[in-house]
Amino acid sequence: MTFLENEYLRVGIRLQGAELTSVYNKAAGIEHLWQADPKVWGWHAPNLFPVVGGLINNQLMVNGQAYPMQRHGFARPTEFRLAEATKSHAVFSLQYSEKTLTAYPYKFNFQVLYDLIENSLRVTYKVINLDSKPIYFSVGGHPAFNVPFFSGEQYQDYYLEFETAEQLITHQLSQEGFFNGQTLPIKTEGNKLPLHHDLFAADALVFKNLKSRAVSIKTAKHEQWLTVEFPHYSYLGIWAKPGADFVCVEPWLGCADSVGEPKDITEKEAIQRLEYGHVFEAPYFITIGA
Repeated sequence: MTFLENEYLRVGIRLQGAELTSVYNKAAGIEHLWQADPKVWGWHAPNLFPVVGGLINNQLMVNGQAYPMQRHGFARPTEFRLAEATKSHAVFSLQYSEKTLTAYPYKFNFQVLYDLIENSLRVTYKVINLDSKPIYFSVGGHPAFNVPFFSGEQYQDYYLEFETAEQLITHQLSQEGFFNGQTLPIKTEGNKLPLHHDLFAADALVFKNLKSRAVSIKTAKHEQWLTVEFPHYSYLGIWAKPGADFVCVEPWLGCADSVGEPKDITEKEAIQRLEYGHVFEAPYFITIGA
């Protein structure tokens, strides 16, 4: 386990999946990150690579060949290497291997960088193309935050506040987790989406055309808040296990398959293409305050 700390935050990161395990607000004494209760949902904040969401038949299609690929990719259960670490900065690295090539036929180095910057944690995804050709991938975050913040409060005391007023339209998922072509408007109060335990009864809310690039978890009961800022991410997932006391705010560059025939990776919706010798970077930020 690796720990980073400054006067505002103390965070923990494990080697498996380079996954955040703790985001502790020192001033308020709040653990903001869901603690992975295996009876409910056994993750904290998985990093999604080289796919986001599910694939038809759990197969990734590349040049007409099918490769076995689990939902959200293979990064989250895989052991990373700690490449750099200081008191406020850490770099975790996952490089291609014979094992990864059996599921994803590209040579890459996938890195997750963590940086404490005052009351913010910057999480940066970095992909280095080590192949002799362009590589294709999706990447995203899946952090789960405890709601409510304090004991004695209720889940429904909280709301999500979008950076700007939105007409929220979710793209609906089939029972298998694939887009079914249907959309549904989500009722808001201005730029606020009230949280309640039935909000995710039909799976995640997936937004593809947001104007906002920041979402905050707030309550009218007190001044504590948490914001996820995602300046470079075009898709956003909001999700929780129905009835569970957390909410995931998930910035994505990529998404699940749609119902029907599987598509080649080069044709997948929101796929990222990285040229030979090039490097991709995209940060998102978790900021706490009162």
